[in-house]
Amino acid sequence: MNRRLLVLPALAAALALGTSACSSGDQAAVDSSAGKVKVVASTDVWGDLAGQVGGDKVEVASIITSPDADPHEFEASTRNQAALAGAAVVIENGGGYDDFMDRMLKTAKNSSATVLNAVTISGKTGNEHVWYDFPSVAKVVDQIQQAYSKAAPANASTFQQNATALKQKIDGLMRQEATLKTKYAGQPVAITEPVPLYLLDAVGLQNKTPAEFSEAIEEGSDVPAKVLAATLELYSKHEVKLLAYNEQTSGPETDKLLAAAKQNNIPVVPVTETLPSGKDYIGWMTANLDAVGAALGR
Repeated sequence: MNRRLLVLPALAAALALGTSACSSGDQAAVDSSAGKVKVVASTDVWGDLAGQVGGDKVEVASIITSPDADPHEFEASTRNQAALAGAAVVIENGGGYDDFMDRMLKTAKNSSATVLNAVTISGKTGNEHVWYDFPSVAKVVDQIQQAYSKAAPANASTFQQNATALKQKIDGLMRQEATLKTKYAGQPVAITEPVPLYLLDAVGLQNKTPAEFSEAIEEGSDVPAKVLAATLELYSKHEVKLLAYNEQTSGPETDKLLAAAKQNNIPVVPVTETLPSGKDYIGWMTANLDAVGAALGR
């Protein structure tokens, strides 16, 4: 199957802004008139967190916001480059997820920006979707706060207060995971690809999907017939309690899994790689955990 390609014309036309309009590349990294730290994030997930730490003291531009966007396929626009050229803080996911950021930074020639790589900060290996790992997100929040305080020392206390408040909410997510774990640890579940695995692991759930299947889906390659057959048996034999389905990936193999789950009355929990419309990070992840609990509690 093929992962969805970016809707390039729309993304090239504009960046989605976390707090205010995007600046041109020739403006200072800290706007002298507004006193705002200029920030660029590779996706709206990190952009939302960056905005929550900075509040009205920062100006955040998130490059990828569309549910049709695939960071693996992204191509830069001149406006993206301009935003990066003027940024004081840059937040990338890392781990091969958004390699376009490093290419763009090199072209932008902005050596003064503080670049935060979420995967590097997390210390995780093997699964780059670290925004589903709440301890890792808390570590990134700390690094964002420190970068802001360095860029705008006069607002350091505000950044510290905002980061503390955000981390308290992240702690709440971890408590929600722990509660689910006491009820459902060891339950077998399935995925289409590894996007939500950190969350599912934290709840103590066992992923039964063959690695060959989820790896092929993530890489956009064909799933071997034997692997697909074995994966579909998980549903026909009722060997899993839910399917965590990446809504931002489509193809014949994942469509077959979705159909098999519905046919066998196995709950489907949709997951995404960008923020759903109208939700911030905390609301999004709270809804994800609520959905997992509701599916397992059927």
